[in-house]
Amino acid sequence: MMKPTIYDVAREAGVSIATVSKVLNNNGRISEKTREKVQRIMEELNYQPSLVASALTSRRTGTIGLMIPDIANPFFAEAARGIEDYAQEQGSDLIVCSTDRNDEKAERYISLLLRKRVDGLIIASHIGEPDMIRRLLADRVPLVLFSADLRMIESHSVTVDDYKGGYQATEYLLSLGHRRLGIISDNLPGSKLRSEGFLDALKDAGVPFGNPANITHTSATLENGRTAAAAMLGQDEEHRPTAIFACNDLLAIGVLKEARSRGLSIPRDLSVIGFDNTMLAEICHPALTSIAQPLREMTDQAMVLLNESIDNPDSPKRKIMLMPELVVRHSTGPAPD
Repeated sequence: MMKPTIYDVAREAGVSIATVSKVLNNNGRISEKTREKVQRIMEELNYQPSLVASALTSRRTGTIGLMIPDIANPFFAEAARGIEDYAQEQGSDLIVCSTDRNDEKAERYISLLLRKRVDGLIIASHIGEPDMIRRLLADRVPLVLFSADLRMIESHSVTVDDYKGGYQATEYLLSLGHRRLGIISDNLPGSKLRSEGFLDALKDAGVPFGNPANITHTSATLENGRTAAAAMLGQDEEHRPTAIFACNDLLAIGVLKEARSRGLSIPRDLSVIGFDNTMLAEICHPALTSIAQPLREMTDQAMVLLNESIDNPDSPKRKIMLMPELVVRHSTGPAPD
């Protein structure tokens, strides 16, 4: 059987094609009785509107593209869920692309999403070449940067104050009496700011950070967290950190696993604090102290900005920065004697 068309719906409902189009696009003046009748006929015929045809008439496809660096990272998985929920409520579909922090892969995905005529892009993945973003903006592609910002480029963005979060985490560890601290950061833009907050908090407290072995940059995986922790915890007791700040929860849980494998008690022998406050922070053992990002507020704000940009590509660009919050659980405690 051939798929029903808009002509079939119009014929069965006894209305014009223009009226069916108004129902599909939810615009124009038609009575509620006519709208309900057309919707009922569409259901009876199992009519599925063509996204391509819709795009040609309304210039919209009802699809949004989301680019994230790693779907295995629970922060970005939870962010994708929040954006999807918002998109579904407004009748849009979401296409998620995981770039693995690879610029060539990111370019291929952007090309793919543009060919599919998405209404707009939310880019949470690290973009190594800012010219890519400049080209999209020059072509009037509606987009929002999420959990990262390119300050030299005028674009919509939604971020958390990463510097403050790093400072907050370090200040809390110092308040517990820790003086030998380690930090494990990943290669996403926010981690650089979190590291700066960490170092400035130590400096402001007059605590020297003189051991380069206690600072590691790596990609955000659980195993990389273990590897980085192994190097730090393998030092002699005089240099080994009593507390480690990991710039995301995945790395922090890797630290917890490595510490337990060495027979260390958390937090008696070692305190660990993460960043993002994902669901993993609550279910791991011991429960992880973490710097929380207001994720649902961030995803909602990103969708608001994207809709603004879709409706008016020339609207003034806004950079929204939200505040992090320290969530204390059982992985942190006083420094050992």
